[in-house]
Amino acid sequence: MSNQPSEKRDTFASSLGILLAMTGSAVGLGNLWRFPYLVGENGGAAFILVYLLFVVFICLPIMMCEFILGRRSQANAFGAFKKLAPGTPWKHVGMLSVLAAAFILSFYSVVGGWSIKYLVMACGLKFTSPEGILSETMFNSFVTSTWPPIIYTLIFLACSGIIIVAGVKNGIEKFTKSLMPVLFVLMVILAVRSMTLPGSGEGVRYLFKPDFSKFTAASGIAALGQAFFSLSLGCGTILTYASYVSRSENIVKCSAQTTLLDTLFALIAGCAIMPAVFAYGISPGQGPGLVFVTLPAIFSELPAGGFAAIIFFVSLFLAALTSAISLLEVVIAFLIEECKLRRPTAVAVSMSVFVVLAVLCSLSQGVLSHVKIFSLNIFDLFDYVSANVLMTFGALFAVIFVGHKLKREDIEDELSSGGRYRLPKGFASALYFIIRWAAPVVIIGLLVAGLIS
Repeated sequence: MSNQPSEKRDTFASSLGILLAMTGSAVGLGNLWRFPYLVGENGGAAFILVYLLFVVFICLPIMMCEFILGRRSQANAFGAFKKLAPGTPWKHVGMLSVLAAAFILSFYSVVGGWSIKYLVMACGLKFTSPEGILSETMFNSFVTSTWPPIIYTLIFLACSGIIIVAGVKNGIEKFTKSLMPVLFVLMVILAVRSMTLPGSGEGVRYLFKPDFSKFTAASGIAALGQAFFSLSLGCGTILTYASYVSRSENIVKCSAQTTLLDTLFALIAGCAIMPAVFAYGISPGQGPGLVFVTLPAIFSELPAGGFAAIIFFVSLFLAALTSAISLLEVVIAFLIEECKLRRPTAVAVSMSVFVVLAVLCSLSQGVLSHVKIFSLNIFDLFDYVSANVLMTFGALFAVIFVGHKLKREDIEDELSSGGRYRLPKGFASALYFIIRWAAPVVIIGLLVAGLIS
């Protein structure tokens, strides 16, 4: 059998398309509710400062590692290691990223389905009065039911599949170039509206006033974990997208811009949510319930709250979808290049598997809630294994491979795009030290902390 893929390898057509696709992969549901909550619970600006330090000095170098692996190999997450270290066991490391993407998409699509359900309700003006909103009891009734959440999950998966089947240039790039700017504009509109509410100032202080008395060692671990997972490290999305990037692109610049936009989006999301939460005297520490229970209650009280609800749930859906297509592409690229399937066939095969896994994750909230593995239901098991095992080990092996297996001159060749761009003095040496020594130590610490917790 030929070692060549069964169809010509697609590529991104523009620098802007690459940036927005990478940003779309990073920006997701966690930016909208988890980041604002963690900031407020862990010292406000003190948490943000530590978060930014981790982003710049640890996570950005890890992202560059994945960029190097993807572009240098021009292969999927599994094939990258096989191509760069032929005849060695390293190729099996890439399967961790493929499995991580598959595990995440299986439960993530369920939450994506919830976002569609709420968008439909918002468009039906269900959030214009207190009597029309979903209470916590009604929300729980929905997610624990059988068919409604499954139907919305399947719709979400279908949306992802339709975009992916069109390919990289005509699917992923066109979609993200069109809708990522829309997502940012919508969130800015919500942030402005939220921060102009009476009593919203307390929410702004909650986010940005330093309170070092709340910052603990656990806060530091939370900051690192949020930075790590917000940027989609270790699940193959950055590596896979990077494999579609040409040699003429500046990967250092693209990595930095992606990191900046993801962080900016998280801060804007915080400004869109927390001021409104405090303006209405509601506790912010509610996790997903903040999005699906608390915010609908706030929209029902807001002037023009129905319009604000539509904007928010459109934003939530787009954020979920841009992340989902990047996860799906990791699996699709693997099937195309390693199993020699054409893209439409690869999408059909993967969708048939994800339908089964996503349905199981959805049912684990209700009729299959009694099914436990290591005391976790199916949904929570997929979440735990992907976040605390597969992604972390995937990123760990990636930095070890780049730092100890690749030649330093090959790393610098990629960073400079074959000499097209001049690197700042000392940059390559500092980055090489972080990749080779600092990043593995930090990732191992994160892995141990995650397993202990």
